[in-house]
Amino acid sequence: MAKAKTNYTCTECGGVANKWTGQCPSCGQWNTLVETLVEAVGNRFSNQHQGLAQTAPVMTLADIEAIDVPRFGTGIEEFDRVLGGGLVAGGVVLIGGEPGIGKSTLLLQALANLSKLKKVLYVSGEESGAQIALRAKRLAVDAKDLKLQAEIQLEKILNTLVEHKPEVAVIDSIQTVYSDALSSAPGSVAQVRECAAQLTRVAKQSGITIIMVGHVTKEGALAGPRVLEHIVDTVLYFEGDTHSSFRLVRAFKNRFGAVNELGVFAMTEKGLKGVSNPSALFLSQHDNQVPGSCVMVTQEGTRPLLVEIQALVDASHVPNARRLSVGLEQNRLAMLLAVLHRHAGIAAFDQDVFINAVGGVKITEPAADLAVLLAINSSMRNRPLPRGLVVFGEVGLAGEIRPAPRGQERLREAAKLGFSIAMIPKANMPKQEIEGLKVIGVERIDDALSKIRDAE
Repeated sequence: MAKAKTNYTCTECGGVANKWTGQCPSCGQWNTLVETLVEAVGNRFSNQHQGLAQTAPVMTLADIEAIDVPRFGTGIEEFDRVLGGGLVAGGVVLIGGEPGIGKSTLLLQALANLSKLKKVLYVSGEESGAQIALRAKRLAVDAKDLKLQAEIQLEKILNTLVEHKPEVAVIDSIQTVYSDALSSAPGSVAQVRECAAQLTRVAKQSGITIIMVGHVTKEGALAGPRVLEHIVDTVLYFEGDTHSSFRLVRAFKNRFGAVNELGVFAMTEKGLKGVSNPSALFLSQHDNQVPGSCVMVTQEGTRPLLVEIQALVDASHVPNARRLSVGLEQNRLAMLLAVLHRHAGIAAFDQDVFINAVGGVKITEPAADLAVLLAINSSMRNRPLPRGLVVFGEVGLAGEIRPAPRGQERLREAAKLGFSIAMIPKANMPKQEIEGLKVIGVERIDDALSKIRDAE
């Protein structure tokens, strides 16, 4: 028997190489080439999908009517927020996260709500119908109109979609689905890419909204080829610790809405419940002000969130002082300590510095710089910051305090939660006073530290 012909496919970009090399020749990533069988595939979209292969007419952009995409809600407010307002007909959503974090639970709750108004289908490749029925009973959801199919063969799933014509379908998960046209195992690069492409084409042709569940690798990225994220319209990630009761759902890509939107959920006995005031999760409840604690306002998509930044500065007992950051960028911490020394005269080269964002939230925006430096200074002096203080602002290498976007929304959120003093970049100063909030504008880091001392 002749040996099956194989090649090597990159899990990042989908590029193909004839032999294994340490580095992908297409995208330059290391150790991403995986051996796959060379498949002889005919017209992927023949038979029942002939309409997909038709040539689209050439049109002038000015002649195309720009209309808003109609949406429909899932009945879960926080989930709709992350989706940009709800699901879109013909849209394809990919949702990934650690095992056991709540992906299937959230989708079962959403489908149960949608089944009261629309035709829905839950395709499970990982659990039997009895297991899903048991979960629905445990969650106490009304799922009597929810259609279920336990199937992993792509062709049978496509026939079910054509026959039943659901308006919303969930594929749980895409890594378990395989196509008869390919001989490689389910979950391989070729199978995941081919099955996702076929399902996406059917969604666009028929207007079915498809939600695909994706596994993640041990690094936390979606398993399979990176082109999987390019095929779909929306990519959502579950974040949070499985040992904690809180879950964050973040949008990393959304063709129909804003990216970096954040939904906050609490895991309860009855499933995932949306948290209406997530800022309360990320603020510690201290009876008295403590040194090294500073509250900042971060912007997650369109939502301002108040997060407590904690710093601990302690004498180092090793030649190289430690710099540890949890929830914030570690390289930026070293840069901020250099700015603090150069432009404020405060040296920390012989001190261990530990930074933490309370609640497990990850802050990527530079507007956290000012809060980090004030928390470090507070810990070094062992003096708490003034009660009711909230800050935000980016710190530049020259020691200047740069403005942050959506400053007015951040200030209004802080005032709504009862904060009385705000230290912000001078360029973000509001034109009108905000009731109950004293706003202090600063231009440089040394100016900010001197005003903090005056306010103590």
